[in-house]
Amino acid sequence: MVSQHSYAYARLRPLAVILSISSLSSVAYSSRDPNYKDALSKSITYFQGQRSGKLPSNQTIKWRSDSGLSDGSLENVDLVGGYYDAGDNIKFGLPMAFTTTMLAWSVLDFGQKMPNQVVDNVHEAIRWATDYLLKASAQLPHALYVQVGDPVADHKCWVRPEDMDTPRTVYKVTPSDPGSDVAGETAAALAASSRVFKHLDAHYSKTLLETAEKAFDFANRHRAKYSDSLHSAVCPFYCSYSGYLDELQWAAAWLYQATKNSSYLQYAISTAAENDCDTFSWDNKLPGTRVLLSQYTLVADGGDKSASRFGEEAKRYICSVLPNLQSTTVQYTPGGLMYKMNATNLQYVTTSTFLFSAYAKYLKTSKETFSCGSTVITPSLLRHHAKRQINYILGDNPKGMSYMVGYGEKYPQRIHHRGSSLPSLQQKSEPFACGDAFQSYYYTSEPNPNILIGAVVGGPNPDDEFYDDRDNYAQSEPATYINAPLVGSLAYLAASFRS
Repeated sequence: MVSQHSYAYARLRPLAVILSISSLSSVAYSSRDPNYKDALSKSITYFQGQRSGKLPSNQTIKWRSDSGLSDGSLENVDLVGGYYDAGDNIKFGLPMAFTTTMLAWSVLDFGQKMPNQVVDNVHEAIRWATDYLLKASAQLPHALYVQVGDPVADHKCWVRPEDMDTPRTVYKVTPSDPGSDVAGETAAALAASSRVFKHLDAHYSKTLLETAEKAFDFANRHRAKYSDSLHSAVCPFYCSYSGYLDELQWAAAWLYQATKNSSYLQYAISTAAENDCDTFSWDNKLPGTRVLLSQYTLVADGGDKSASRFGEEAKRYICSVLPNLQSTTVQYTPGGLMYKMNATNLQYVTTSTFLFSAYAKYLKTSKETFSCGSTVITPSLLRHHAKRQINYILGDNPKGMSYMVGYGEKYPQRIHHRGSSLPSLQQKSEPFACGDAFQSYYYTSEPNPNILIGAVVGGPNPDDEFYDDRDNYAQSEPATYINAPLVGSLAYLAASFRS
């Protein structure tokens, strides 16, 4: 689990006239591009290491085994499956649903650029999540199950998922204890995924879409933040800092995508926020909605005038994130990495690069450009900015370190992840008790015995420094919502820049 405790202060940059892509981008450390196809394949493999439930026969991360097989039994419901969010053994519904939405968006926008085996693996990763989300939604409109596991008890233990003996407490939102944010994100995930499976499994797609509409109706009818209803269970882990209106708008946007029912677009327009936002994450969906709906305004005839605000807001988002502009509101490290938050910063890098990749695609299709002050923004410029950020993650940085585990010659060895850091069942069949492994495995300087292929960690600090230490969870913990947006960007780069 990684929470959003620390906020880096935004700062404005002096006005600069940008004459070329190279002057906009930060200094590169290597003239050779990474192997984007290899990184793409590994970024999907990572999700196998996060699986909960009965593992399939084609599981390639062999040090993982079945876990959480009785999840939901405390309430006589079936909540087996889904993903652990990060390095712990809890299933948090809000980040899991966001992870699913972003994997689905990656396929929808960039699936045609993925090799067949890779896109099949992404489909499998999405379905592992949606099967669980359908179970969690089975009692709508009376209840939506949003979490399995007591996070306070879990964080006192350092055990493999296979050994869990902490309470698998079940948490839900209801009409009397609502959670519009988590229900809205669940609706978005199911609606986006329904499009992914539309031509692969029509019946499954229909079930996803029908459940998405139920979840959206539930979210809209019973409005409140889920962290108000379930505060002790979800805070400070995944508090809803941004409120729930962004998730309602985001869900409506995806339902419009899936149904083309104009009432959903009108809902998104009517709930549009007035404020600009430079952070896209599991918590705040505003920039994502704006970029998603901007494609309807980027057509030759001027697009849908009623949705024009989304196009303008998407442009302002781009202008706020690109470096070295008067409009820039995010910080960059000396090595050129976008730096937004002190904890798990790379999640904001991967989400922003995804939006840049998607918007570059939309601009190229419409043959349009726009300006941030005196700087003309082209699809090529956006693509190269995304490329620079991804290259940094994959090792083109001052430390020469890949922040994707298993990619490159130098990558984090002591990640904050229970399953990776403890001997597998095949190596040690006896279970670990709650606190027994801290001294022998958590605090040791020895590398993790199991490599969590493809996991992207929280990343370096504002000075490009990285401390490879399990106890340094802000930098060394991977999470599903760091990897999910990266999938689309890597697919885009793999097709655009041949390794």
